[in-house]
Amino acid sequence: MSYELYYWDGIQGRGEFVRLALEDADAAYIDVTREPSRGLNEMLGLLSDPSEGQLTFAPPFLKDETVIVSHVANILLYLGPKLGLAPKEEALRWYANGLQLTITDLVAEVHDTHHPIAVSKYYEEQKTEAKARSFEFWNNRMPKFLAYFERVVQQNPADSGYLVGSKSTYVDLSMFQIIEGLKYAFPKAMNDYERRYPLLARLQNAIKGRPKLAAYLASPRRLAFNQEGIFRHYPELDMAA
Repeated sequence: MSYELYYWDGIQGRGEFVRLALEDADAAYIDVTREPSRGLNEMLGLLSDPSEGQLTFAPPFLKDETVIVSHVANILLYLGPKLGLAPKEEALRWYANGLQLTITDLVAEVHDTHHPIAVSKYYEEQKTEAKARSFEFWNNRMPKFLAYFERVVQQNPADSGYLVGSKSTYVDLSMFQIIEGLKYAFPKAMNDYERRYPLLARLQNAIKGRPKLAAYLASPRRLAFNQEGIFRHYPELDMAA
């Protein structure tokens, strides 16, 4: 039985964090809205009238037979042990979940750089506020988050180069996605991140080279970053040269 992933088609968005775990584990899954015979209407139908009485606020959500799990961190907490991408120790599983929730906070702040006033308004309607928000983000908030995750790798008792434990987990995959997204959205601000965060840079390269993930990244299933997703590149919002 394949997992069923529900998310908007045409963008990586939050659904990509789940997709990376499924792809890295070579798990059987269906990207529902990309299926011509199913598509967007099926997702919208489940959002408004869930078949199992489990109402979901917004995608992404995952369906595993009769189980429906929503929210990225919650989905990965559920999938991690099933895919071999979570620590075996219970205490470390909760720690990994906390790290994923911190990544969730960072993703929200990235989104707010281009939509600081309202999601319902176009970027062009809030450009002045977006510029101020972006300056605060890459000048203060982004370094604070990245320095924290650098310390997490450094202080991992397993000394494995990963965020949690001795083997890679879904949190490492999510960290990979964060770095990729930040490099796309803020290339100038991220220009020397390898020097400032060498352990994260090493982790990034290690994850990128994983065989199943590398195959996915080179495939058409991996959509390119674009101006409709969370990570958007507006030159005027990046660090000045």
